[in-house]
Amino acid sequence: MSSHSSHAPTLDALLGLLEETRRRTLLLIEPVTEEDLRRQHDPIMGPILWDLGHIAAFEELWLVRNVGGRVEFGEMPGLYNPFEHPRRVRGSLALPSRAETLAYLAEVRRRVRARLAQLEPDPADPLLRDGYVVRMVAQHEDQHQETILQTLQLKQGEPYPAPRAYELPPMRVPVRGMVPFPGGVVELGTDDRSAAYDNERPRHRVVLGPFWIDAAPVTNGEYLEFMESGGYRDPRWWSPEGWAWLAEARVEAPKYWFRRDGAWWVRRYDREAPVDPDRPVCHVSWYEAEAYARWAGKRLPTEAEWEAAATWDPVRGEKRAWPWGDAPPTPELANVDQLAFDVAPVGAYPRNVSPIGCYGMIGDVWEWTASEFRGYPGFASFPYREYSEVFFGTEYRVLRGGSWATRPGVARATFRNWDYPVRRQIFSGFRCARDG
Repeated sequence: MSSHSSHAPTLDALLGLLEETRRRTLLLIEPVTEEDLRRQHDPIMGPILWDLGHIAAFEELWLVRNVGGRVEFGEMPGLYNPFEHPRRVRGSLALPSRAETLAYLAEVRRRVRARLAQLEPDPADPLLRDGYVVRMVAQHEDQHQETILQTLQLKQGEPYPAPRAYELPPMRVPVRGMVPFPGGVVELGTDDRSAAYDNERPRHRVVLGPFWIDAAPVTNGEYLEFMESGGYRDPRWWSPEGWAWLAEARVEAPKYWFRRDGAWWVRRYDREAPVDPDRPVCHVSWYEAEAYARWAGKRLPTEAEWEAAATWDPVRGEKRAWPWGDAPPTPELANVDQLAFDVAPVGAYPRNVSPIGCYGMIGDVWEWTASEFRGYPGFASFPYREYSEVFFGTEYRVLRGGSWATRPGVARATFRNWDYPVRRQIFSGFRCARDG
């Protein structure tokens, strides 16, 4: 498969992308036992064996059956269809063994190589043009790796022995306070059709009023001040929905925090350590983020404000691809790509700074925004409604920026994540804003 564009990736490059992604999937699950792959560790997460089979089924659907012709399904019917089998029931499914699932992944990949080698270039086909469908499948697997990492943090029994490979940088620049955004007409979203999902498109203009936004995500130390002031016990800071959730959830700290000898500690997989006040708070729900912001006399930024603060240069009147410029993210630029297995101290990546002076907007923690998940003006579903459109509405809140567990190919400044406001197993934090 090739493309009309002289800059389009070759077949070898696209297959290399799929192979690199698969190596990471296998690395993450290598130390996990068959029993732990099969177990449903929490009702909100399915067994990892289901995720692995779903990765194979999605690849088979889009790179064997749907590619180069009529789109047959958006999700493969049967065992690995997420709508037929929501997370809470996947533990009761008759899943194949680890060996059978890995064999299914390998067999699908063999057929994909053969199928892609047979395809004729078709510049008119938006699935094939510039290798979009291959990138979509690779990103889908990348996203399930992050889901698997969420499950492994929830894992019952012996903690997951994380295969750490990146050391977080010891150097950091001091980052404090809020920075101003002057407002005005800004451009959001993208028209990219080589990698971006349908909900990131189209590129469009909006008018924003002036606002201030935190120069860094809220840190553990700042969040501890909220906790110690009685924030979890004071209904003034919580919406009615948030207060009802708190009464049911009965939490008093971010997920994975625990008390030891009168101090707060946190567990990250197989390591426990005292809570570091200089690192971004992680594993908080939207309701917790909203309550903290109200306690601090601020609010959560809208999705548009977040993206403008991350990418818009108000002096030049132009949009950057990433906060630092046009170079794609790497573990040297931002805390992404999983293998550090932790958030970094604020300011540890001095080049990860936006035109207005916001640090860490890519990587470390997904940042909750105030916005519900909806399509942009002119949204068109592609290539299937079940990726984005069926989730539009009032149930979900948007998160932006990626986390330490996000692969570089997904960590776009335009990428839109979404989840229920009660969710805390995701690698979620936030920064605050206020009107200018």
